[in-house]
Amino acid sequence: MDLTDSQTAVTVVAGLAILAGLAGVVVPGLPALPLCWGGVLLWAIFGGAGMTGWAVFAAATVAAAGGVVIKYAWPGRNLKNSGVPTSTLVAGGVLGIIGFFVVPVVGLVLGFVAGVWAAERLRLGSNRLAWPSTVQALKAAGLSMLVEFLAGVIIAALWVAGLLLT
Repeated sequence: MDLTDSQTAVTVVAGLAILAGLAGVVVPGLPALPLCWGGVLLWAIFGGAGMTGWAVFAAATVAAAGGVVIKYAWPGRNLKNSGVPTSTLVAGGVLGIIGFFVVPVVGLVLGFVAGVWAAERLRLGSNRLAWPSTVQALKAAGLSMLVEFLAGVIIAALWVAGLLLT
């Protein structure tokens, strides 16, 4: 199928949105799955893919929704089972955001770790007891990022398959 110049431009923009979404898993401020999903939506509407575009978009919607649900449910269950309270994660998140502005990019991780550790230190009263909770919170954050990235890769693969089929 030959694409017009505007369809080619839409396809390129959709691809860039998907790439930005994949980068958004690790770059604060970029909404990872919404960017991937939006890129496929843009391509389905304006890319000249016809029914294939809409089928790919439907599959991408399922992948994005599943990714969002699993991203929060699986790590959240692990944290609940290990006894890390929500207030600890909130403290980590707040200090992570502050850290991001104090020490760009790296400060997000440093602030999150410091916030989780400080909250657990206050709650449990011991460095020795606070560290295992901090490690569990880091594992949960990593698992959440991995799930989000894999969902984004699935969306990207669906889009590429759609490109090859049109």
